[in-house]
Amino acid sequence: MKDVPNDIDVQSVLDVTGLICPEPVMMLHNKIKDCGIGDVLKIIATDPSTQRDIPKFCEFLGHKLIADDIQNETFLYFIRKG
Repeated sequence: MKDVPNDIDVQSVLDVTGLICPEPVMMLHNKIKDCGIGDVLKIIATDPSTQRDIPKFCEFLGHKLIADDIQNETFLYFIRKG
């Protein structure tokens, strides 16, 4: 987990709380298409498998996972669209 800086400028938020694999990544795939290059997307999830799936998604598709965190069993991810 990377520390979440206080100054991240988020352009879009995707809340996939309550959804389980593969839905969070499927929704992420659709949502990031709407983002501009360099935009930051914040993802809020509760499925522990996102800890594995979201970094792999970023690596495979050329996006940058700039920060992530766990808060009260909720996973937060900040992705910069590549």
